[in-house]
Amino acid sequence: MTGAPVELASFPQPGRCAYFVERKKRFCKMVPAQGRRFCGEHSAEEEEHKRKRIPCPLDPKHTVYEDQLQKHLKKCNSREKPKPVYFIKDINAGLKNETELSEEQQIRISALSKQELENLIRKLKKANNAINYVLKDQILSHHALQEALNDPQNGDAAFKHLKQQASILGNMKRLHLLGPGNCFVEFGAGRGKLSHWLDIALQDVQDVHFLLVERESTRFKVDGKHRKRYFERLQVDIQHLCLSKVPLLVEQKLPLIGIGKHLCGAATDLALRCLVDTYRKSGLEEKEGPVIKRLKTDCSGKIHSKCATENWSPIAGIVIALCCHHKCEWRHYVGQDFFTRVGLGPIEFNFFKRMTSWATCGMRERGTETSRSGIQNEGQRNEGEHDQDDINADCSLDSLQRLLTAEERKQIGHLCKLLIDHGRIEYLEQRRYEAALQRYTESSVSLENVLLTAVPAQSS
Repeated sequence: MTGAPVELASFPQPGRCAYFVERKKRFCKMVPAQGRRFCGEHSAEEEEHKRKRIPCPLDPKHTVYEDQLQKHLKKCNSREKPKPVYFIKDINAGLKNETELSEEQQIRISALSKQELENLIRKLKKANNAINYVLKDQILSHHALQEALNDPQNGDAAFKHLKQQASILGNMKRLHLLGPGNCFVEFGAGRGKLSHWLDIALQDVQDVHFLLVERESTRFKVDGKHRKRYFERLQVDIQHLCLSKVPLLVEQKLPLIGIGKHLCGAATDLALRCLVDTYRKSGLEEKEGPVIKRLKTDCSGKIHSKCATENWSPIAGIVIALCCHHKCEWRHYVGQDFFTRVGLGPIEFNFFKRMTSWATCGMRERGTETSRSGIQNEGQRNEGEHDQDDINADCSLDSLQRLLTAEERKQIGHLCKLLIDHGRIEYLEQRRYEAALQRYTESSVSLENVLLTAVPAQSS
């Protein structure tokens, strides 16, 4: 049967608002009150309805009856809500000091002369030669995700996510972090997929708790499906999170394992300080309650008896997939002491964090390779990661095209990332953790493929 297509938006759907939304080219889908043609938002269109609607002063994106404004302000979702007990402003932000750069002082790479850029790269290579750190491959998997990995209905983006999550769980198993009696804290949890797969991997393990930290309200959460476990969401910025005041941890004093998948920029530093400088210290200073130990297990899951004499820590482990180094901030950065020791400071940090994007922005020579890199970047965005959100324009400067080849820029970007991450390693080592960086997945799966792990150092 042929003919002109039917215009679906010609009439409102039965039982729906009769207001035509011009911007969306369709009728409103809200349900009006009984006997009304328009919903509350569009009831001003109804001639017999004389009550005036005005924009909400808290959020002008929606309107409210003028005579009910005061009542609405008390329950509006945009109102400032009471702070939770675990909110302490800037507790993990780090100390402000005179070395911090103002926005005016944060010069772009494009403002550097050729000589200044060459001097900067020379400093970078000298610092990396001093640390002499080589990334190792720890690309693992976990049986909990095998069925999903073999499911042909999963698209390419979902498959990439699953491979990363499987390797993160595999590395946690390698570090003996999948035992009972732990509380897993997922930073930057989003929908909670990493905790979801972790829960499946621990389905036969008892006494496991999950805290999911996310500053924004999230749709399509998957943690709500797990009724057999303790899942709690903490809607707070990591910068203001005091774990030692979370009711669950106050009551049970559980050892924590901090996890995160593609924890963006400064959020990694905030999470490390949240775990190591606030919760760990409060645990070490705790005079009451049982001593919390990191119980080392072998491959069979059995606990070594000698652990009773080993040093304990309220932080049993840290496993974070790193991301978006260009979003790091000097104030929050935990590796300031390391930078100072190798003769660097906030000025170099400002440049290096921008140059990290050279490793992931897909810069190629003009022509065919440029178009290919565009496809690669688009695929990376489709993963749902944050890799390319705010890559600055310094990536594609014509001056850089003449000074450095694409491969040289890529190598420099990786050196910048490694230098920033090594500062985090030294920060953890100074606090008696065995910390390491490793590639946990192939670059074809994610350009942000470095995993930071740490466990308490075992006493001799």
